[in-house]
Order: sequence, then C-alpha cells, then structure tokens
Amino acid sequence: MKYYSTRDKSLRMDAAEAIKMGLSRDGGLLTPETIPQVGQAFLRSLVDARYQTRAAKIMGLYLTDYTEEELLSFAGNAYGPDKFDTEAVAPVRTLDGKTHCLELWHGPTSAFKDMALQMLPQLLSAALRKTGEDQTACILVATSGDTGKAAMEGFAGVPQTKIMVFYPKDGVSKVQEAQMVTQEGDNVGVCAVAGNFDDAQAGVKRIFSDTAVRETLAGRGFFLSSANSINWGRILPQVVYYISAYCDLVRDGKLEMGDQVNFCVPTGNFGDILAAYYAKRMGLPVGRLICASNRNDVLTDFLRTGVYDRNRPFHTTMSPSMDILVSSNLERLLFDLSGEDDGEVRGYMAALAESGKYEVSDAIKAALKEEFWGGCCDEAGTAAAIGAYYKKGYLIDPHTAVAASVMKQYRQETGDETVTVFVSTASPYKFCNHVLTAIGEIPKGDGVELLDQLNAATGVTVPRRLAALKGKVRRFDLTCEKPDMDGVVLNFLR
Repeated sequence: MKYYSTRDKSLRMDAAEAIKMGLSRDGGLLTPETIPQVGQAFLRSLVDARYQTRAAKIMGLYLTDYTEEELLSFAGNAYGPDKFDTEAVAPVRTLDGKTHCLELWHGPTSAFKDMALQMLPQLLSAALRKTGEDQTACILVATSGDTGKAAMEGFAGVPQTKIMVFYPKDGVSKVQEAQMVTQEGDNVGVCAVAGNFDDAQAGVKRIFSDTAVRETLAGRGFFLSSANSINWGRILPQVVYYISAYCDLVRDGKLEMGDQVNFCVPTGNFGDILAAYYAKRMGLPVGRLICASNRNDVLTDFLRTGVYDRNRPFHTTMSPSMDILVSSNLERLLFDLSGEDDGEVRGYMAALAESGKYEVSDAIKAALKEEFWGGCCDEAGTAAAIGAYYKKGYLIDPHTAVAASVMKQYRQETGDETVTVFVSTASPYKFCNHVLTAIGEIPKGDGVELLDQLNAATGVTVPRRLAALKGKVRRFDLTCEKPDMDGVVLNFLR
C-alpha cells in the first residue's frame, strides 16, 4: 500500500518511508491511499485472539511492506508483560449494561500514548533497515504532557535514533514533568518551552520545514522524524484498540457481532478519535463518535458549525493533554471527507496559517454531523465527574472524566441508548492533586509525594513505574523561548 500527502497526492511512498519521514516535507500528513475493509469474518477471527495477534493482523492490512512475522514480533515486544501490567493490554471495564470504559493506561508511562509509542520505535527501526538509511533519525516531539515521556520511554537506547522532547513550561502536571526530566538514556533530551503546547507544536513543525536546518543536520549525519500523532506510525496502533475493544465486548457477551457501539473519546490533537474514525471506515460497526473537549473547546465548535477558529483564549486546565487549540490530525479527517481533494485541504490549512480560521464546505459539514457529536466540559464538570465515578467505586483521571461528562451530555441531549465505550487515557495517579481535590481530600503537596496520599485515600494501587519516580534524580533543566527551539535541536545534534 502506498501513502501520500494530504496536501499533494503526487507524493507517494511505501509505509516504511512514510513512517521514517513522519511529516511530509510539504507540511501535509502522510495518509494511506486506501482504507482496508474488514467484515464480520475478520472480526470473528480476532474475538478469541490475544491483543498482540490482533495488533499484527490489523496493522498488516496497512503495512504491506512489513511481514506478518515482523509485526507479530513487534507486537510481542511492545505489549508484553514486561511493559504492560495486564495481559489484556487494553482492557474494557463494564460499568453497566450500556456503558463500558476502555482503559488505555496500563503501559510503562501510565498513559494511552504507550499503546502507539511502544510500537512506533520498532516500526521506525525496521523502516530504517528497509529503506537502507544510514543517517541517524532525530525524533522531534512536542508534548502536552503524555507523548513526551511515552516517546522517550519507547526510543531510549534504540540504535540509530535520538529524541528531543519539547513541553510547555508550567503546562503539564508535576508527575508528567517528573517523568520527563528524570528519563534515562544517552540518546534523549528534554526542553521546556516558554509558551503553551500549540507554541511547542508550531515550533516543531517550523523546524521540520526549515530547509537550512535540515541541510545542516544532514551534514552532521542526521535527519528529522516525528513521534507525534502526525506520524502514521502513531495513528495505526491506535486503530487497533478500538477494534480490540469491540472484539472483547462480543467475546464477553456484551454485544452481538454486528451490533453498533458508540465511542466517546477525550481529545485535543484529534489523533485518538481519528483512529476510531478509521476503524469505522474499515467497517467496524460504530454508530456515533463523540468528541469530548475540555474548556479549550475549538473542536466542539468546529463539529457543530463547520468553522474552525483558533482565535480564542487558551485555558490551562486540570486535563492538560487536551489543552490544544490547533488540532493537527484534523487535517487527515478533512482530506478523507473532502474526497481526498488535496487542493481543498491546502486551502483550509493556508487559511488557518494566515488568519487562524477556516470554514469547510457544506458537504463536509453534513458529513461531520453524520459521524460526530461534539461536547465540552468545564473544570467544575470535570471534578464533578471524578467525584461521581469515585462514589460508584471507579477512580478516573481528569481526561477520562471529561469523556464521562460529555458522554452523559450526549445521552441527555439525543436520547441515544446505543452501547457506548468511553475512553480512559491516563491513570488517575498522573494527576493526583486534582483527583484528590475532586474526591474531597486536601492535597498535601504538589508532586510525586501525592502518590502515597491518593493511595491511602482510595486503596487503588499506584502503578509501579510512577511509584519509582520518588527519589529519582532530575537530569534535564533546560528552558527556551519559542524562537530558540531550532538552536536547541542544533545544539543537541552535534
């Protein structure tokens, strides 16, 4: 299967080249030229399979220049017991007959990013071999909290790679920051950016498109790649867990094969819910995709009006991984809904760059209303959802709480009683202060010391790698201004 840019379909390449490149040099996102279709026979073949087998089979539909043996090996490495604390890898927790929660935080960094970032380094390493690449890949990452640690954890020590992570100063939780600045590995680097996530993400994109920087790095033996969800190697492993969740519900008698299910996904950069959209496009029986935003509600407004407008206040919230006003992966959705009209997509992206705003066609507006429902949740609603679910015996983090709250709004507004899975993207222990406050406790501190307090208050086990943060030495203390990010990269790659 070939891949091409959302902004220029004449740029075509194999999967290995697309994963190696990460972001197309024209600024577009590399996307498969066709969406493979799966029927009930394919889904039935996965119902009783292990997660690792499901991952290899599903990804193999897209990665036609990788062998099934390679993908099975990669899946075994990525999702084995040394990495994930449950054999199910991405278990589905039943809360009532119509409501289930897909837990995606059982990996090494206790966030859903592990589901893709334990797989991507292996896909990229294989891509370097397949394409005969002799330069070292430098992975540039902008993170709103979880991607940075998960990417470093995945790439630490991987041959022929280096990774530099940028995160917004004072824009992530204390536990998230501690995870990043204590990361081990000789090939990793971390830098805080004076600004928000959108600033960090724009800086990374600017570096990718800077010909002078790329030429300088090439002379030093490096090329740039991405571990953000702009890389197809990040999106594809996320498609797997939606199909896996459906198979689990069928296996456990919660659904009959062919029954529809809704997914409610907390999202900022639109990658996680985009993966659910691709699963639906493949033929998974999905009804409505419910897009849950926090106070940064640019996606809610877009899905309801067809107007994307980033010109609004930026809010720092208790769900920082969703504090985003420029949702990069929306470009892939626009490409698909426009009938893969790269000219139309270029127009939208040019308008976004120039004015911070664009309005999609009537055809895309109609498709958005058919496929999606957008809702948002403020800080009070997030805290209320954490408290309500804790009273029911289920401890959730703020991002998951946003999804739970928006799912409730959707049901009340539409009356839709379709079985719904809301997605849990992080362990509550990554946001101890907010979770403690929401369940009626007073936090006694502001960092990793709160792990023990939350454990004492709830009895919920602390993920072992988060517990290990206590006492770890800080390795990175670098901060830069937005215009200086390229200098940080050039200094890192000497």
